[in-house]
Amino acid sequence: MSTEVRNLEPKALWNNFADLNAVPRPSKKEERVIQFIKEFGEGLGLETYVDEVGNVIIKKPASKGMENRQTVAIQSHLDMVHQKNADTDFDFETQGIDMYVDGDWVRAKGTTLGADNGMGVASIMTLLASNDIAHPPIEALFTIDEETGMTGAMGLKGGLLDATIMLNLDTEDDRELTIGCAGGVDVTATGKYEQEQTTAGAKGYKLSIKGLTGGHSGMDIHLGRGNANKLMNRVLSQAAEQFGVRVANIDGGGLRNAIPRESVAEVAVPADKEADFKAFVEEQKAILKKEHNTTDPNLQVILDSIETPAQVATSDFNGKLLRVLYTCPNGIYRMSPDIEHLVQTSNNVARVLVKDGEFTILCLTRSSVDSEKMDLARAIRSALELAGADVKFSGSYPGWMPKPDASIVKVMSDLYRSKFKQEPHVNACHAGLECGILGANYPEMEMISFGPNITGAHSPDEKVQISSVQKYWDFLLETLAKTPEKA
Repeated sequence: MSTEVRNLEPKALWNNFADLNAVPRPSKKEERVIQFIKEFGEGLGLETYVDEVGNVIIKKPASKGMENRQTVAIQSHLDMVHQKNADTDFDFETQGIDMYVDGDWVRAKGTTLGADNGMGVASIMTLLASNDIAHPPIEALFTIDEETGMTGAMGLKGGLLDATIMLNLDTEDDRELTIGCAGGVDVTATGKYEQEQTTAGAKGYKLSIKGLTGGHSGMDIHLGRGNANKLMNRVLSQAAEQFGVRVANIDGGGLRNAIPRESVAEVAVPADKEADFKAFVEEQKAILKKEHNTTDPNLQVILDSIETPAQVATSDFNGKLLRVLYTCPNGIYRMSPDIEHLVQTSNNVARVLVKDGEFTILCLTRSSVDSEKMDLARAIRSALELAGADVKFSGSYPGWMPKPDASIVKVMSDLYRSKFKQEPHVNACHAGLECGILGANYPEMEMISFGPNITGAHSPDEKVQISSVQKYWDFLLETLAKTPEKA
């Protein structure tokens, strides 16, 4: 890990981030990072508590002269998205993130950086360990499993926190003050299909689509970036219709909250159609690269000759699968009619796995309107069932209804104008922040979310801006100093 990162300012914050990034912390496997944070709090002599699902709560009394201020909960999630480039040799289960400084940015070598939400966690650690920062009574809340189900937020019980204000440090634009977010639901389709012997003389090929930009399936969905699963299906569908190409297997995408960057399929091509198929792929490559030149300039479509697969999907299932995936919505479904430029409802076709007679299709459907979220999920289920899939919904979580008149919104908006001489963007986002869930058990708590500039979250292109971290940190400290007094 580069020592350059530890020498950045503010040093305490960057050193806590480096310490955190040395701890493997994949979603649903947060045991090590839970212990790390627990020992951190206990080592400071602060009241530290791990609840029954694994969330860590650390309480710190107010600094001198701030005892009459409202108690503030400061919240971030411990887990991070694990994504790496295909050519990167890295074990997320055992290795710490390998960081480096790139101009005004900090990045990781071939993997996600973990700034989402590690910068928030490191900020809270720095506040807890400080002796010279003015602050009200603080309740630090470190939740688990935000990225793959928000089960930590869902499992947090009422009565554990006394705070009347919550600062969520999980926003990725330093000019934004987020006061609302989308909810989501996981759509999982599974099933079996019949295979048959590949026709004699057929030729085997591996088709790879990779190099896409990817990104966060909520925050980046409006950017129109290519989805590797949908692009693969587009090519295979036409190839099946025109040349009788049959699928042996498909492996595309990964996590639900990441726009798929890669997909690989192995197919069998009739011998007399081989030349036409190869020419068709070259044609599609040119078309896709032209269509996605702006959003995905590094898009690659690669065709390699392989040993002919012994078995392929039957003609009936081959057609059903490709048509169903073509039908399945992806991207923006509806923009908000109430908040300008806000995506209201979307879907990400996140994972497609077809192999050895079994298939799995994973989607994440988001919306700030719960009824519309479920309506789209039911529409997707209807399409997937046409391929014989068993479709289940899980992990549904609510959105966060904006309260623009909340006192903390006014405090931070006024402070932003005074400090930075420009208007903040007070808005809602299409990502799934935990505030909506946490608010169910703490309905009277005022909430707001903010953070430094982070781009490429949920992809190996993730990076955090050094100058923005300094701006955000100063803003956080002044916000704490201006916390309203108790009623």
